[in-house]
Amino acid sequence: MPGKQVPLTKDGLAKLQNELDELITVRRAEVAQRIHDAKELVGAQNAPEYEDARAEQAFVEGRIQEIELMLQNAVMIDEKHRDHQKVSLGSKVEVKDHKGKKAIYTIVGVAEADPKDGKISNESPVGTAMLGKKVGDKIDIKAPAGDMTWTVIKID
Repeated sequence: MPGKQVPLTKDGLAKLQNELDELITVRRAEVAQRIHDAKELVGAQNAPEYEDARAEQAFVEGRIQEIELMLQNAVMIDEKHRDHQKVSLGSKVEVKDHKGKKAIYTIVGVAEADPKDGKISNESPVGTAMLGKKVGDKIDIKAPAGDMTWTVIKID
């Protein structure tokens, strides 16, 4: 059964595939070894080391399943045939606030959002407010820190 589509850029797809490979080939084996060592050390399966290793195993296996599902439902963002006249998935948007401070954001899918790196999810309040805007348009954003108004300066 297909799930919710996961829009990804080429870089986002590569990053997820690399993370999946690392989890399967390296982390899974490391965690299995930690579980084995904890059993050998204590001889009882209720030791803190054993419980910690089992919790890490659950996390790793959960993340593997999560990434595999995202990759199954991945939809590539067509970066070459985007409309550069309005903000859409994959757009790099330069904005300025009412004080003239500029910032650049790339609109991406939830799976590769990283606000610290300037990658804003299309489903976030900021990303949703930006979608469809053109150069010169005002963007009104309702954020926990307060309402903001930005102006679109450039779309790449």
